Amino acid sequence: MKYKNLFTPIKIGSAEIKNRFAMAPMGPLGLSDAQGGFNQRGIDYYTERAKGGTGLIITGVTFSDCEVEQQSMPNCPNSTFNPVHFIRTSKEMTERVHAYGSKIFLMMSGGFGRVTIPTNLGEFPPVAPSPIPHRWLDKTCRPLTKEEIHSIVKSFGDGAYNAKRGGFDGVEIHAVHEGYLLDQFAISMFNQRDDEYGGSLENRLRFAREVVEEIKRRCGDDFPVALRFSVKSMIKDWRDGALPGEEFEEKGRDIEEGLEAARLLVEYGYDALDTDVGTYDAWWWNHPPMYQEKGLYRPYCKMVKDVVDVPVLCAGRMDDPQMASASLENGECDVISLGRPLLADPDYVNKLRSGRLEDVRPCISCHEGCMGRIQEYSMINCAVNPQAARERVTAYEPICKSKKVMVVGGGVAGCEAARVLAIRGHRPELFEKSQQLGGNLIPGGAPDFKEDDIALAKWYERQLSKLEVPVHYGCKLSREDVLAADFETVIIATGSSPKVFSLGEDAHVYTAADVLNKEKDCGETAVVIGGGLVGCETALWLSQQGKKVTIVEALDKLLAVNGPLCHANKDMLEKLVPYRGVEVITSARVTDYQNGILTAESAGETKKIPADSVILAVGYKEENALYHELEFDVPEIYLLGDAKKVSNIMYGIWDAFEVANHI
Repeated sequence: MKYKNLFTPIKIGSAEIKNRFAMAPMGPLGLSDAQGGFNQRGIDYYTERAKGGTGLIITGVTFSDCEVEQQSMPNCPNSTFNPVHFIRTSKEMTERVHAYGSKIFLMMSGGFGRVTIPTNLGEFPPVAPSPIPHRWLDKTCRPLTKEEIHSIVKSFGDGAYNAKRGGFDGVEIHAVHEGYLLDQFAISMFNQRDDEYGGSLENRLRFAREVVEEIKRRCGDDFPVALRFSVKSMIKDWRDGALPGEEFEEKGRDIEEGLEAARLLVEYGYDALDTDVGTYDAWWWNHPPMYQEKGLYRPYCKMVKDVVDVPVLCAGRMDDPQMASASLENGECDVISLGRPLLADPDYVNKLRSGRLEDVRPCISCHEGCMGRIQEYSMINCAVNPQAARERVTAYEPICKSKKVMVVGGGVAGCEAARVLAIRGHRPELFEKSQQLGGNLIPGGAPDFKEDDIALAKWYERQLSKLEVPVHYGCKLSREDVLAADFETVIIATGSSPKVFSLGEDAHVYTAADVLNKEKDCGETAVVIGGGLVGCETALWLSQQGKKVTIVEALDKLLAVNGPLCHANKDMLEKLVPYRGVEVITSARVTDYQNGILTAESAGETKKIPADSVILAVGYKEENALYHELEFDVPEIYLLGDAKKVSNIMYGIWDAFEVANHI
C-alpha cells in the first residue's frame, strides 16, 4: 500500500502507538463540565477521532493548578478540581478510545501566565516569572513566588496520578512552547529572576524539570510524559513577531539554545518532544494560517531529532500524506500530528489507510471555526465540519419519508445542503447557473495560498457525485421554472454578488472576483478599494506577481469588519501586506477615477494615485430575489448561505447543515 510507513507502530515511553498519526492538542473549550471533568461533547469528540483511526489522541489543554492561576469554570478540564469526578468521566472516555486500538494522552498545562486570553480566562491577575508586560492587556504581570511554583509542580503530580487512574496512557506537558508559563520561565527575555529559577538555561528549565520528575515519582518511571516544545521563538520584540523569510534578531529562544534545551529536557526524563516554533508574540507560527507554507516545522523538527533519542512529533499543516511519508523517510520526525485536519475530517487516517484520500474533507486553515471561536466564544468547532465537537447533537436525523428537494445554487451552502439531504435519504437535485460548483470558493481560492478552498469545492463535487445527486449546470432558474418543477421542498442558496459603484472611467474598474478569476487583467499597477479580507488577500496575491498595489480603506485600519478572525490569521495578514510592498491608505474616501488616476481624500489631503485599474473589494450583496418571488407560493422553502445574509464559509456551511438535517 502507498504510505505504508505511516502505518507502522512506534513507542513513546512504554506506550505503543499503532500508527504514526497523533491528534495534535487543541484548545478543548466547551468540552468540560462545571466540575472539571469531560462532558459528553468532549467524550464524543475524542472518541470520534479514535474511531477514525488516529493512533494517539492528545487532548486539548487541561489544568491541575487550582490555587495560583484560577480558571473560570467550566472552561477547560481540571484533573484536581474534583478528582473522583475527573477520574470517572476520564474513564468513560478512555475506555471508548481504547476500544478502537488508540492510545490517549492528557495534555496538562502549567498555566498561561502573560498570555491569558481575557475572553476565555476571566479577569484573574496575570502571573509570570517576572514583572513583564501582558501579551494582550495593558497590565504588568505579577511574579510567581517559589512557594507557588512548588504548588504548581505538586499539582502536576496529583493530576497525572488522577489521569493514570482515569485510564490515560500518558500525559503531554504544556509547555516549553508558544510562550506559555513554563516557556516564560525558560526564555530569558521573560525570565528576569535571580533565584534558582532564573539565570542559566538549566535554572530557567528547572520548573519543567521538576514537573517531569514529580510526575514520574507519583506515576512511575514507565508512565510516558511527552512535552510540547518550541525550538525557536520568532520574537522581534514584545508583541512583535517575525514573518517567514524575514531577517531579524531573535529576542526569545534561538535555535542554538533551543537544541541545548531539547537535550536537557530529554535528559530530565521527557519521553517525546512535540515540536514546533513560535510564541504568542509571533502567533502565526504556532497556529499557521493559509499564508504559511505546509509542513513549516519540518526543518526545525529535523534539528531536534538529530540531537535527541526520543520520538519527535511534527504538526503544522501536515495533511499532505506524501509530505508526511517523506518526513518520516527523511528523518525529520517520527509521528505526524494532525490538529485542524482532524477537526475537518475525523476519519482522515482510516480514509488514507483504505485508499480513499479523495474523500478526506480538507481543512482550509481559516481558523474561523477553531481558534476564532475559541478566542471569541470559548468553544472549539470547525468551519467546514459542523459536527466537530458537536457529534451527538448534530448526528444525522433519521427520516420518515424521502422528499424530492430542489436546491438552487451550487456554492458551499447549496452543496452542503444537497450532501446532507442525500446522506439522510432525501432526493435532492442541485441547479447551478455556472459551469462549476463552489460559488465564491472559486475566486477566493485563486491565490496559491488559498489552494484548499479549491480543494473544498472539488470535495463537494466528488461527494455529490458519489451520493448520485443530479447536478444541473448552466441553469439560471426563474420563478416559473421552480413552480413548474415537481419538488416538495425548495432551498434557495443563490449566493451574493460583489457590490459595485461608478468612479467615472469604469472601463478599468473591476471587481476582485473579475481579477481573481482572471477574467480581467488589472495591469501592472492597481488600487484595491476595500481593506477587508478579500481586499487584503487580493492585494497580497497581486503583489506576489510583482504588481504595484495600493489598498484604500474607508475605516481607520485593515480587517476591521471581518470575524471571528483568529489573531494568527489577522495579525499575519496585516503584517504581510506592507511587508510585500503593498501601500495602505486608511480613513480614505474615494472620489473618482479619470485618465488612469484615482483620487482619494484622507486626513484632509487629496491623494492622486496612478493606476492601470481599480479593483472593488467593498463587500457583497445578497442575491435573494428568487426567494422573495417564491416565498408565498412554496409551502416548504428555505433561504440559505450568502443569499440569506452575506457571511463567511463557516456560516454558509453550518446553516445549510442545520436546515438540511431537519427536513
